[in-house]
Amino acid sequence: MDRRSFFKFSAVAASSPLFATSNLEDKKIMSIIDLDLCDGCKNEPIPLCVKACRDKNEPNFPRPQNPIMPYFPQTKFEDYQNQKDNINRLTPYNWTFVESVKVGQKEVFIPRRCMHCDNPPCQKLCPFGVISKSDEGAVDIDKNFCFGGAKCRDACPWQIPQRQAGVGIYLKIAPKLAGGGVMYKCDMCADLLAKNEKPKCQISCPKNAIIFDKKEIILERLKGEKREIYGLNENSGTSTVYISSVKFEDIDMAISQKYKDKQNKVGTPHMSRVDSPLRDSTTLATATLLAPIAGVISAGIAVYKARNKDEK
Repeated sequence: MDRRSFFKFSAVAASSPLFATSNLEDKKIMSIIDLDLCDGCKNEPIPLCVKACRDKNEPNFPRPQNPIMPYFPQTKFEDYQNQKDNINRLTPYNWTFVESVKVGQKEVFIPRRCMHCDNPPCQKLCPFGVISKSDEGAVDIDKNFCFGGAKCRDACPWQIPQRQAGVGIYLKIAPKLAGGGVMYKCDMCADLLAKNEKPKCQISCPKNAIIFDKKEIILERLKGEKREIYGLNENSGTSTVYISSVKFEDIDMAISQKYKDKQNKVGTPHMSRVDSPLRDSTTLATATLLAPIAGVISAGIAVYKARNKDEK
């Protein structure tokens, strides 16, 4: 789609009603990650959950157009082409990684990825409306229409989505004025969940440290859990719950200590207790300012998708 077609769709759709999507509660999926079972696959060259994720999603990894041009008003861009093999943090080429910290005498391994929030602030604050939440609960970014504005990362309490420049629809519409590429993150293997199949990280884990199941089953299991829990109430609730015999306050302190001298901590999320960022007045004010432009563009994207679907 070229620039003229895109804005034509946007103008027509701006005055059209929005269609609500229904989330069926009985289809909701949650996951438990047991840190007492995870050993980081010490005897493997790469944690098997990370390898499985990379193998499955490699076709969706960014393939930038070089040379990459800065976009106004920025004079820089985010480029991870030379870090494709970096498995020690989240990148556009690495959607899950295993953090390792020492708490006292105990080494703790923490698989990190998107938390798939119950009410994701990234979805609510995306200016272009390209973040969806499936009936199963998977939060996904539409890479075909993402402008890479990174509002999703700003809104995320863990700054999970990672940006790669030189790719995406902004190159066709306004390569020097809008966006900055495409945002990438774990999509909870939404395509597999839709087929009633387990995500690759669970299938590949030799310790059964990662378990996906129906939400009601996971919640019932957690009722009898005596260990520490993280993710159940964070950010007003998520679909990813960690359990551990080590306090998460101590784990978070160890993570903070590990990266204390690192200027850019993006891609290495904390484990502190967090409230919903949507309750913050600054965040809400930003969303309000973006709303008029965002409404036009997101409506255009919605209409374009609908027409393409009808044509197929």
